Amino acid sequence: MTLSTTPRTRRRRLGLTAVTAGLFAALLTASPAVATPDPGDAPTATTVSTSQAAQARAAVKDGEIPAQDEIVHSGNIEHLTNIPKDALAGTNSDLAFQGKYAFAGNYDGFRIFDLSDPKKPRTVAQVLCPGSQNDITVSGDLLFLSTDSSRSDDSCDSTTQPATEKSSWEGMKVFDISDKRNPKYVAAVETACGSHTHTLVPERKDVYIYVSSYAPSATFPDCQPPHDGISIIKVPRKAPQQAKVIDFPVLFPDGGNPGAPTNPGVSATTGCHDITVLPSKDLAAGACMGDGILMDIKNPARPRIIDRVQDNVNFSFWHSATFNQKADKVVFTDELGGGGAATCNAEIGPNRGADGIYDIVGKGDRRKLVFRNYFKIPRHQADTENCVAHNGSLIPVKGRDLMVQAWYQGGVSVWDFTDSRKPHEIAYFERGPLSTQTMQTGGSWSAYYYNGYIYSNDIAKGFDVLRIDDRRTDPAKRIKLGELNVQTQPDYFD
Repeated sequence: MTLSTTPRTRRRRLGLTAVTAGLFAALLTASPAVATPDPGDAPTATTVSTSQAAQARAAVKDGEIPAQDEIVHSGNIEHLTNIPKDALAGTNSDLAFQGKYAFAGNYDGFRIFDLSDPKKPRTVAQVLCPGSQNDITVSGDLLFLSTDSSRSDDSCDSTTQPATEKSSWEGMKVFDISDKRNPKYVAAVETACGSHTHTLVPERKDVYIYVSSYAPSATFPDCQPPHDGISIIKVPRKAPQQAKVIDFPVLFPDGGNPGAPTNPGVSATTGCHDITVLPSKDLAAGACMGDGILMDIKNPARPRIIDRVQDNVNFSFWHSATFNQKADKVVFTDELGGGGAATCNAEIGPNRGADGIYDIVGKGDRRKLVFRNYFKIPRHQADTENCVAHNGSLIPVKGRDLMVQAWYQGGVSVWDFTDSRKPHEIAYFERGPLSTQTMQTGGSWSAYYYNGYIYSNDIAKGFDVLRIDDRRTDPAKRIKLGELNVQTQPDYFD
């Protein structure tokens, strides 16, 4: 494997082939057809046209993109190590952190790393518990795992089963992680339409969980339309086995964005994909398919919408949200193509599939989300690389709004949105395409900053540790956290 410490010159071809134009048209008109459009549920390899494959190979030969599996990065990023997959062979997904440990979700379960030496993470446990997408969080001695695929039952020995079967199970699983080397499964809570992602709102005595799920069907007994809100689970810390759904608040009484054909290329809102909370400010931001929302969560059991926005020109699927520390901005991501398409190539990249930056203006219930600009990585990818904005976190520096973000096979991007009208990239790390012959699902699912390092969970390649050395990000190295679930944003400077 070749390691480059300087960025490559990129002069990606701008020719628009008939096949690529057809793909672009399909992306503009398509909406997710299944409950989980994220790449773990897509085929691992799909055919691309002969011309697309030829363009990918030519771009590699000309030095316009990295060679297959080659690593390149900006000069201010150092790649410290990669830990390949081991017992869990499925799709790597989200990350959570606690003390010296990282918890890495995988469609087959989860893995726990000891980060005492970030250059040499050690595996301390691997838990087999299949169920996409195994979105993961931790709080105290509890670990929470999302299941958004129909299973025969709520155990870790379950098998796949059609959602049309009434006996099928989807929802939240709870583990005791007081012994990191021996996690114990203690509870499960079934939720309507499963749990694609979830967000913790930790209180002293109890943990509240906002469960995001979507795409109901009249043929699914436990996922019936309308599905216009979120499930709220209450977990007593001292008795997690008593966890239960306490409410299903309706967030879209008008049904939400209708999507196509009213809004071509936009997903209809049938639930939320992801919610991020900022407990110190009693705020939450929801990315809900066709809508972006701002919520008051002063009472975590009763979230209340303050403002709601749509983007029916450039956004296809509102995927996730990130506040800046002052809570006067929100970055929303658009998962154009469901994470399985080549939306960072020269033809589609400049037009769709970006971050949208919104300022929060006003006070109290009069606060509004005001659009300022888009951000898209400035490096074109091959037609065989799935690439779109995905999960990221703040890099905590006072006076600056800095973010590290995963872009699947677009790699990891560090960017600055201090001026919300002029966002720009300041660092990056990426691998060359998994293949120049077929579209294979891979790349960084989540890239987060934690206690001085960037950790990335690569769908196919495993767990990466990066270090950024840059005067703009260096102050963040002084910030030490005891726990980090990125969708539960901490007050870094409290």
